[in-house]
Amino acid sequence: MKKLTVDVAIIGGGTAGLASYRAAKEKTESVILIEGGQFGTTCARVGCMPSKLLIAAAEVAHSAMHTAPFGVFVEGEVRIDGQKVMQRIRDERDRFVGFVMDAVDGLPEQDKLIGRATFISETELQIDDHTLLTAKRIVIATGSRPSYPAVWNELGDKLIINDDVFNWTDLPKSIAIFGPGVIGLELGQSLHRLGVEVLMFGMGGQVGPFTDPDVMAYAQKTFSDEFYLDADATVKEMIRKGDAVQITYIDKQGVEQVKLVEYVLAATGRRANVDNLGLDNLSIENDDRGVPIADPFTMQTSIENIFIAGDASNQIPLLHEAADQGKIAGSNAGLYPNIRVGLRRSSIAAVFTDPQLAMVGLSRKQVMEKLGSCGCFETGIVSFEHQGRSRVMLKNKGLLHIYAEHGTGRLLGAEMIGPQAEHLAHLLAWAHQNRMTISQMLEMPFYHPVIEEGVRTALRDLNAKLKLGSAMINQCMECGPGC
Repeated sequence: MKKLTVDVAIIGGGTAGLASYRAAKEKTESVILIEGGQFGTTCARVGCMPSKLLIAAAEVAHSAMHTAPFGVFVEGEVRIDGQKVMQRIRDERDRFVGFVMDAVDGLPEQDKLIGRATFISETELQIDDHTLLTAKRIVIATGSRPSYPAVWNELGDKLIINDDVFNWTDLPKSIAIFGPGVIGLELGQSLHRLGVEVLMFGMGGQVGPFTDPDVMAYAQKTFSDEFYLDADATVKEMIRKGDAVQITYIDKQGVEQVKLVEYVLAATGRRANVDNLGLDNLSIENDDRGVPIADPFTMQTSIENIFIAGDASNQIPLLHEAADQGKIAGSNAGLYPNIRVGLRRSSIAAVFTDPQLAMVGLSRKQVMEKLGSCGCFETGIVSFEHQGRSRVMLKNKGLLHIYAEHGTGRLLGAEMIGPQAEHLAHLLAWAHQNRMTISQMLEMPFYHPVIEEGVRTALRDLNAKLKLGSAMINQCMECGPGC
C-alpha cells in the first residue's frame, strides 16, 4: 500500500472542498484533495444550475399560455417538446460541469487523490485499498445526499431523486412528489407547467423553508391553487404496479383516492455524507444525526486538527454558505494551530418558484426564541396583491413580513413569498449585514414604479409599530410593575 504524508488533507471535491483546497494552499503547499466519486459540485451537476434550466423552460411555457389577460392572444396550441426541453437542460448542465472540471483539471496532479477516505485515527486516512495517508490537519467536505424511508426502495427504478430528473431524455406524463420543500416545490411547479400531472404530498403542514405561519399559509394556498398539494397528507399505500406506482391516499376532502403515476420523487430532505467515514474510530463530538459539531466561525470540530465544511457540516446547506465555510475551514487547516474567526455573512435563502420564496437574517422562529418571550419585536407587513408594479406585470401574489427589534429599531430578519423575491432578499440581506435600523433603511432611495416599493411599505408599517411599541413600553415603565 502506498504511503503519503501531507500538511492538509481535504475529503471531498465539491464546492466546500474546492474552496478549502484553495484557502489551504495559500498557507501551505502540502495539500491534497481526495474525491471518492466524481469531481464537480452538487450545484452544477444536480442542483442549482440544472434546476434553474428546468424552471426557465417552465416559465417560458407558462408565459406563452397566459397572455390573454394582457389582451395578447397566441393563435394555435402551445406545444411542449419534452425531449428538446431535457436535451437543453442536459447540454447546459454538462457545460456548467465542464467549467468545474476545467478548474479541477488545472490543479497539480500530485494534489489530487481518487478514492473513498476512511479515518484510521485523528491524523490517518485510508484511501480505498491503495493509499495510507497521514495528514496533520483534515477537512471533511463530503457533501450530502437525499434521504427517504428505506421501504420506498421497493419501488425500484420508479423511485427517483432530484439527481435522476436531470438525466431524463423526455418528460413523464405524471409524477408524485413527496416533500414540498425547496427541491420539491421548484421541481413540482416546473414539471406541472411543462404539462406533467403532479401530485405533491407533505407532512405536518410544512411548505417551503418558512417558520412564519402567515407567510407559510399564503404559500400553501398559492401553490395548492395551481397544482395538487396536500401539505399534511395521509398516504395509505404506495406499491409498484408494472411500469407505474399506485398510490392510495385520502384527499383534502377526506375521500380515498387511488392514482397511478410514472415516478415517485423523494424530496424529503438530505443527510450529511459522514456515516461512511469511519468516525467511530475517533473520539469526536457529534450532533443527534451523527454529524461532527463545529464552531460556525472557525469550522473546527471537537478534535482540534479536524475541520468540517459545506453540506457535511449540517449547518446551512446552500452553495454560498458551503463556499464560505470551505474557505474558513481550509484557511484554518493551513494556519493551525493559529486559527482565526472567519467571515460569516447574513443568512439569505431563495426558492425559485413563481412567486419566489425567500428568507433573510433571523427567521421568525429564531426571532421568537431570541425575543418573543418579552414581546420585544414588531413585524412589518405588505401584501403584493395591490402593489403597483406587481399588478402591472400580473405578478401580484405575495406576502412580506419584516422583523425588527424594539429599542434599537434594528432589522432582525424577513420571510417572504412574492415577485422577484430573490432581489428583495438581497437588499434586505445587505441591510441586515450592515446592522441597519428600519429608519435608516427608509432613508435609502426608492424608485417608482418598482417592486421594491413594497419593501418600503412594509418598512413604513414596521416603523410605525416600533414607535407605538416604544411609547407603550415607556408608559409601562412610568406606571411601574403590573402595568
